[in-house]
Amino acid sequence: MPTPLPAPYFVAASEGAAALIGLNAAQLAQPDFVETFTGNKVPADAKPLSAVYSGHQFGVWAGQLGDGRAILLGELNGMELQLKGAGMTPYSRMGDGRAVLRSSIREFLCSEAMAALGIPTTRALVVTGSDKGIMRETVESAAVVTRMAPSFVRFGSFEHWFYRDKPEELRILADYVIKNFYPELTGEPNPYKSLLAEVTRRTARMIAHWQAVGFMHGVMNTDNMSILGLTLDYGPFGFMEAFDSQHICNHTDQQGRYSYANQPQVGHWNCYGLGQALLPLIGTVEDAQEALDVYQPEFAAKIDELLHAKLGLSSNNEDDRTLFDGMFTLMNDNHVDFTQFFRTLGKLQVDAPEHDAPLRDMFIDRAGFDAWAAIYRTRLRAEHSVDADRKAAMDRCNPKYVLRNYLAQVATEKAQNKDFSEVARLLSVLEHPFDEQAGNEHYAALPPDWASHLEVSCSS
Repeated sequence: MPTPLPAPYFVAASEGAAALIGLNAAQLAQPDFVETFTGNKVPADAKPLSAVYSGHQFGVWAGQLGDGRAILLGELNGMELQLKGAGMTPYSRMGDGRAVLRSSIREFLCSEAMAALGIPTTRALVVTGSDKGIMRETVESAAVVTRMAPSFVRFGSFEHWFYRDKPEELRILADYVIKNFYPELTGEPNPYKSLLAEVTRRTARMIAHWQAVGFMHGVMNTDNMSILGLTLDYGPFGFMEAFDSQHICNHTDQQGRYSYANQPQVGHWNCYGLGQALLPLIGTVEDAQEALDVYQPEFAAKIDELLHAKLGLSSNNEDDRTLFDGMFTLMNDNHVDFTQFFRTLGKLQVDAPEHDAPLRDMFIDRAGFDAWAAIYRTRLRAEHSVDADRKAAMDRCNPKYVLRNYLAQVATEKAQNKDFSEVARLLSVLEHPFDEQAGNEHYAALPPDWASHLEVSCSS
């Protein structure tokens, strides 16, 4: 059962997430809903559950991790409603089962921002807070975020039973997942092999979406990987700003295991962890390997598709990989802002390089940009690209607004002083990331100097 918090209050709610379960954001601000989604009042027909899991953390088997900050309240319209931060569970280890306002707002905003970007993700319904003090690096105020997904089963849910040598429990879990979320696999000759292959495909596609928008998860442990291929557990995440392919967004990640460049490989590695756990059901190493082999071609095809769209290319050319690689090398060498570069690239005019200044001025090596832009223009001319049409198409896939860390920091600092208006306004901006949004242009600005000192870690 959830552990009540004293004097809970409403912080923010997502209209889009609420609509998925037949509610509206105004309802969620009412006292009864605040009590319910803080865990103080459990609905009469609810049967709260906690879920045990284990996992590999930073590549090392960590054993049972519990689900100490998450309690499943129930299911509504096909979505599980999970309270994160509602107290300890039987599977808690050393944690207090609580979440703080800072991390809850970050998860809330990023879940909804990712959904608006079209990236597979869990959703966030509402954040409630309490003045009860919670010790992290310092004392912070408590909060609960209610998040939603068809299922919160993770890779680590399967690893738990495999490493405990519990084949029957492993089979029960796999059969549950197939029956409820992959029913099309029930007639397959080896449904467990097919399950591994489909999860591997979804994971590859999800991470391709991450790379294309410059998103870094920060803590890609197997316990944070969704069996449905959803972005799960928002902690020390970050969106790429000054491009550095080796950037590490998680201050705790001292070795850089989860850097931007490593995410595709780590996603594949995590699928191997799932494959190992499913091996007793799949039967042979060869079958498991065959299922896992779909990862690399699936990732390559998806990232290729996304990059063609980001550059406004409507056809494929055998030299396009060279064009993409040259672009990323140039961006990396000049530490160009990821989001601003792609958004501004849509304004490039094929036959008017004299108007390149907004793009060109992003680069210290202007000659290098000119050389790459000449190749890009040749490629555009080859497919008779029309500037206006290409810009419109590129603006539909290159966001102007992403959840930069400094924006989240400003919103959380105000919220800690009981001013929740910035959380609501920032959410409204992030819900329409591809629109120009007159009056909100400052949300697309480069980070201020003070933001260079911001750090996020696993406690974030």
